[in-house]
Parts: sequence; C-alpha cells; structure tokens
Amino acid sequence: MSSANPNAPIKEINEVALAAPQYDFHRITDDVAKVTETPAPRGWWVMFLIAVSLLGALGLTLAYLFWKGIGAWGNNQPISWAWDITNFVWWVGIGHAGTLISAVLFLFRQKWRTSINRAAEAMTIFAVICALMFPGIHVGRVWLMYYPFPIPNSMGLWPNFKSPLLWDVFAVSTYFTVSLLFWYVGLIPDLATLRDRSKNKIRRMAYGGFALGWRGSNRHWQNYERAYMILAAISTPLVLSVHSVVSFDFATSVIPGWHTTIFPPYFVAGAIFSGFAMVLTLMLVVRSVFKLHGLITLKHIEFMNKIILATGSIVGYAYAMEFFIAWYSGNDYERYVFFVSRMKGPYAWAYWSMIICNVLSPQIFWAKSMRTNVPVSYAVSIFVNIGMWFERFVIIATSLHRDFLPSSWGYFHPTPIDVMTYLGSFGLFFTFFLLFIRWLPAIAIAEVKLVLPEADPHYEAHGEHGGDDHDHDDKSGDEESRAEA
Repeated sequence: MSSANPNAPIKEINEVALAAPQYDFHRITDDVAKVTETPAPRGWWVMFLIAVSLLGALGLTLAYLFWKGIGAWGNNQPISWAWDITNFVWWVGIGHAGTLISAVLFLFRQKWRTSINRAAEAMTIFAVICALMFPGIHVGRVWLMYYPFPIPNSMGLWPNFKSPLLWDVFAVSTYFTVSLLFWYVGLIPDLATLRDRSKNKIRRMAYGGFALGWRGSNRHWQNYERAYMILAAISTPLVLSVHSVVSFDFATSVIPGWHTTIFPPYFVAGAIFSGFAMVLTLMLVVRSVFKLHGLITLKHIEFMNKIILATGSIVGYAYAMEFFIAWYSGNDYERYVFFVSRMKGPYAWAYWSMIICNVLSPQIFWAKSMRTNVPVSYAVSIFVNIGMWFERFVIIATSLHRDFLPSSWGYFHPTPIDVMTYLGSFGLFFTFFLLFIRWLPAIAIAEVKLVLPEADPHYEAHGEHGGDDHDHDDKSGDEESRAEA
C-alpha cells in the first residue's frame, strides 16, 4: 500500500503523475464520494439558483413562443435560419468532446481521460438535450414533431429520407442513445460504491436500484468491461458521423458559402474544439469548488489545452481553405460571400470576433507555461466557446442575408424572445449538470484508481525489493501469487 499520508493537504501540482502523490485508493473514494454525501457548498447553491432561474425563464419564454408563433423571433426572409439553428449546431458541438474523451481515448488507452471522462459524458447528454430543443421549437407546430419519424400513420405521411434534415433526426438521436448507455454503464461500479457507503435507507435503495445488483465479482467485472468496450466501439464512429451529418444541412445546398466538401471534417474539428473548451470550463470550476486539485491535475489541463491548440489550428486552416476555394472556384457569388460580405459586410464584427477567439487565442498554448496556467486556460476556454458560437452564426447569417437579388437582402435583429430562449438553454444545461455533480460521482472512481501505482499487481513487490534484483527474482513467484489472490 502507499506510504503517503492520506490526510495530507492537496496543493497545486505539476507532475507527470495523473493524481497527487498523497492519493491512495481510500482517499480517492472519500474525496469523490463526499461531494454527494456532504451538504453542497455555497458556490454550488449560488450557481444552482441562477440556473433554475434561467430554466424558469425558458419555460415562460417557450410558453409565449408557442402562443404567438416563431414570428416572435427575429427570423425573416431571407434569414429564415437564425439563432435557433445557430444554437442547435453550437450545442451539438459542445456535446462532441464527451464521446471523444470516453470512447476514442479509451480505445487508445489514454489514462489521462479517467479524471474528466465522467463529467464529459454527462455534458454530452445535457448538451444534446439542449440542442434537440431548438429544431423542435423551430418547426412551429411542436405537437406535430412525430412527422419526421418513420412510424405508421393513417395519413399516409412518410419522411423524406433524401433530406439531410431527416438524417439529423437519426444521427443525433442515435448519438444521444449510445452516449446515455455509455455514461450509465460506466457509472454502475461507482453507484455500488455510493450504495455501500450510504448511511440512510433512501440513499441505499436509490443507489442500489441503479447499481443493478453490482457486487464487484469477477463475472461482474468481465461483463462490465465487455459491455464498456462494445459501447466504446459503437460510439467511436459517431464522433465522425454526427457532426458530419449536421454539416450536410448546409453542404448539400446550393447557397454560396455553404456548398463545400470541406464542411464535414471542418465541423468535426470545430465540434471537438468547442467540446474540449466546455469540458475545461466546467472542470476548472468543479475542481475549484469541490477542492479536487489532486485528481484533476495540471497534467490533465495541459493535455486538454494541447487538443484545443491542435483542433483550433485545424479550424484556422479550414477558414483559410474556404477563402482559397472561393477564389479558385471563379464563382463571383462565392467570392462575394467570403471576400466582401464576411470580411467587410454588415456582419464583419461577428467574423473578426470569430477569428480572434478561435484562431488567435489558442495560439498562446504553444508555451508550456500557458498550458499549465489555470486562469489563462479558463479565459481561453471561454473565448473558444464564444468564438464557436460566432462561427455558427457567421456561417448561417452571412450566407443568407444577401440573396441573389438586392431586393431580397435583409439583416437579422434578435428579439428579446431570441435572447431569452438562448439564455434559457444555459439554464436547462446547468440545472442538469449541477444536479449531476451533486448526486452522482463526477469523477470515475474505479477508473482513476487504475492510473495509480498501486493498481499494478507487482507494485508491492517493486516497492519492497526494487533495490535487490536477486532477492526480487527469488521471490517474484510468491509475490505474483499473493497479488493474484
């Protein structure tokens, strides 16, 4: 067992280790479980009251919207897609990092994912819920949303499977279902831990019911690992497919600024970019409020910043390629959209805000001192979240507001209903997320333990006999037998 003092205070560390040296198995369980077992800190209550207030405002806003119709928004002709679809694409992108961290990094055996994957998976589910809300209310007649689904009906109405908008229905719903299953399966061992630590009957019954009778037997672990691997394999193609299908909403059209084959990889890179930024934003706050500095270390922050830098550079390259393609195409309408409308037109302020936030701000992470600087990391993550929203807005608004005929030109002005619908979606997201970190383990206890030296079955043998190779060789068989037992 570890000789470190389990009660030693955790300070800011910057080491190769993915957990502070003071941590052993028992302290990991205690520090993660106590978040759900002790009264919530004041910071949690402040954030929760703000989130619930915004959620209530969303309910009132949607009630008014259903009563008046989507004319209460600022949508007009030619900008029939405005903040609603902008927010849909942005929220889907926010949820993209969860599957990447959980599935792809798991298959590549990246141990640094273990402290952040649980919260990233939860973020994915809540972000997709927010995303699905916007196309649902955008159709106007929400009570007829069953039309897109291929179910038998007496009207002889069937979906148009040639439409990429319908592809969205299947892609995003599949993404949500698989992500939910993946998140829940990963929770089962930790739910059993909370069940066994519960001191009252209600908690024990609640956690016990969701733990599905988990006892940690060899058969349970075998079934768990098999199911987790299968779900990871199923989820991995979704990382590429979901946002590619979302990009087809634009790329399969003939609107200048949209019909380009670079959109699928460009959207996937942008989704990972914005998703990791949101994970960083949330985890830095959770880390500070619940004093989890020893489990979410500077090494985790540095790895996430490296991915933000890499994907941000890919997004910057995609921006440059859009200009090259517009110039090389010889199409005057394409050239106008990129070289005139976006750079110097009425929405130039949104375009240059996008460039500053998405292309320039992540470049600070070329310096290691900046990648491990918590305030800088938090500031850049906020800039990236803002910049990616502007990217979605620029793609939609600047491609639509100047039609082929000057008589069809327009400008989008958001109404208070637009603003409150968007802010209310934050209330929905953060209400779910705050309830999650309050009642469920935000860090995967069982997985984090695997990155500790004690997880190595030969750890004790190395610790006791590492200085005497001959003695270690003589006793290795006994040590291995005891470790297996």
